[in-house]
Amino acid sequence: MGREPIDAAAAILGGASSVFVLSGAGMSTESGIPDFRGPQGLWTKHPEAMKMFDLHAYVGSADVRRAAWRVRREGAMMGAEPNGGHRALVGWERAREVRIATQNIDGLHQRAGSSDVWELHGTFWESMCLSCDDRRPISETFARLDEGEDDPLCHACGGILKSATVAFGQQLDPQVIQAAALASASCDVALALGTSLMVQPAASLCDLAVDNGHPLIIINAEATPYDDVAEVVVNDVISTSLAAIDDVIARP
Repeated sequence: MGREPIDAAAAILGGASSVFVLSGAGMSTESGIPDFRGPQGLWTKHPEAMKMFDLHAYVGSADVRRAAWRVRREGAMMGAEPNGGHRALVGWERAREVRIATQNIDGLHQRAGSSDVWELHGTFWESMCLSCDDRRPISETFARLDEGEDDPLCHACGGILKSATVAFGQQLDPQVIQAAALASASCDVALALGTSLMVQPAASLCDLAVDNGHPLIIINAEATPYDDVAEVVVNDVISTSLAAIDDVIARP
């Protein structure tokens, strides 16, 4: 890894009292959760799997719902643990305010100990009814799957159940995106971690930071559409990069 971008990122972050973080799928790949669009991503290798994340297809096909529940029940999310990248952000809270807007649904930021997290795309760990919005721990729905129900319906009203995540065709929670936008616009520095910055409106949070005069740092394995407006771009592993930044900041 070249030291120049790390040193530059450390110089910016070391003097910041508030950091806004936008995290994407690459944040959790080190925890064993595959991304969607990368070379080994779920949608890259299995394009048909996109139907599970499309609300119209999900509502219209019991077969799609059954497949989606199997993927949820057997997927990597179940055994994933926070990695060094998640823990590094927790450590930063001892010296500065860290506000995180995550595109991830895995809850790993919270499990690592981050105190201020907005889940832009919802959470995997709850099920929700598409008719009455009844919500409960997804473990209850998994128990029904284990008992033989392959397309469980809502106990409250008989409606279709899905994970409490935002599918294509669903709107983001306006209160969540508004809170994230305020944090991005008012931070000292914005940090994009493991996101392709191709999904809106999440990527527009970086625009808000830049438009308000705040430097943008991107750490991502691949190039992004925002590299040209970023102050620093690091194309490397997130946990390794954050550890290297911390080492530079800690130098006497």
